[in-house]
Amino acid sequence: MSTPNDTQAGRPRGSARPGYTFDVKLWKIAKTGRKSRPWRVRWVVAGRVWGDTFATFPLAESRRNELLHAMNRRGEPFEIESGLPESEVRQAEAVEAAKAEAKLDPTWWEFSREFMRRRWRTAAAKTREGFADSLAAAALGMLADKPDAPDVRSVRRAVRWAVVPAHENEEPPPALEKACAWLAENSLPLSALRNRGVAEDVHYRLAYKLDGKMAAKGTYKRRRRSFMLAMAYAVQQGYLDVNPIAGLERTATAATGPIDPRVLMNSVQGREFLTAVSYVGSVHRNRGRRLVAFFGCILYAAMRPSEAVGLKLENCHLPETGWGVLTLKETRPVSGKKWTDSGERHDKRGLKMRDPETDRPVPIPPVLVAMLRAHVKEFGTAADGRLFQNERGGLVGTSSYWRVWQEARPIAFPPHKVVSPLARKPYDGRATCITDWLRSGLPVAEVARRAGTSPEVIDRHYAGCIDNSEEENNRKIEKTMGWEPESSEGEDRDTA
Repeated sequence: MSTPNDTQAGRPRGSARPGYTFDVKLWKIAKTGRKSRPWRVRWVVAGRVWGDTFATFPLAESRRNELLHAMNRRGEPFEIESGLPESEVRQAEAVEAAKAEAKLDPTWWEFSREFMRRRWRTAAAKTREGFADSLAAAALGMLADKPDAPDVRSVRRAVRWAVVPAHENEEPPPALEKACAWLAENSLPLSALRNRGVAEDVHYRLAYKLDGKMAAKGTYKRRRRSFMLAMAYAVQQGYLDVNPIAGLERTATAATGPIDPRVLMNSVQGREFLTAVSYVGSVHRNRGRRLVAFFGCILYAAMRPSEAVGLKLENCHLPETGWGVLTLKETRPVSGKKWTDSGERHDKRGLKMRDPETDRPVPIPPVLVAMLRAHVKEFGTAADGRLFQNERGGLVGTSSYWRVWQEARPIAFPPHKVVSPLARKPYDGRATCITDWLRSGLPVAEVARRAGTSPEVIDRHYAGCIDNSEEENNRKIEKTMGWEPESSEGEDRDTA
């Protein structure tokens, strides 16, 4: 039961502004009967009762003295809507204004996490990782000039960890605690990008690796594309007026022009390489033999490794004789557990550069048909119908097939070829296949369709690998147009 009021505000000194009143009464401290917060302070503002409870009597007494001081010492009116003294209302408004202002100019640390929250749901795992890489690279140009700054590798790791939405309410790993705490306090605000020097430094960071060496052209393009999307979001939210790097010239990057012809295998080298693969790990769970047909798909069908990982038997037409067809429908790229929705290392996506429901039929030669038939006969398929599986029936990992590829090279090639660029990586097998198709006279558009890329990419990367004989091309044109050259005997007769 409440006690009688013992204090009332002094007589009004003039009229209070709208929404405020001097009609305030303060009650004595009373007990609530609860163990956790047993003490209550109550007061009445314009007939409306307000109150709060406290864990100890001194805390309750302190709050009552604050209200009493506002009423009698300062003669403040109280806001009718909140029941608080005018000074406390203004203080709360100032705090909210500061929060609103900070929200319109978040630090790079805050903005990176906000942007990833917005894009996470609709982005593929590889795209998420690409966004994180771009935001982490840009973070190196958005550091305040303060002492005890973390090293560049720690900054990169901290940003890549922090932007994952699932980590938002988690404590950072021990190795990243200091870096995360420093970045949260000392990242520059987004408005710093209006400074041309800061914008140029961020742009530079997109084009260079942590060791200061120039990044590959593809890396820069991917980072810049992701950063441009982040800036478009910043403009949309009102954080920035314009994209700060839109007018900056493209940074020089390491060239990735036409395919180096030295990486390509000839037909004999290709067969010898696949034979060598079968010898890798022969005494350890058939590591190599499991991947002969896998690499055959790359070498004879120009499949990307992620496409081969997801290939299912139901999508293979493998006749006993002649050509077969692989109907590619999905890819299983490796992204890492923290980037995928499933929590698995492999994401599950449609084909690259295709609509999710679009497939891509690829005719395959009899040699590959025979390889796949032999593979299914020896190893069967995974539970979900996949052709290629590891020893436990799971997905073939990047590190697994990469190791087998590297171990097969010294078996297949002589020493001077092992130290050369020849077939250094699995993608060189895909390049070999595409080049063979082009050299056979297949139209560029058909090569692009089978390889799952664009004619522009084929022309840009493979033009230098084809021996374009002008004389041979001229003969092809003459034959197509019916301009068969006359024989030398005919010419002699006409002359005679």
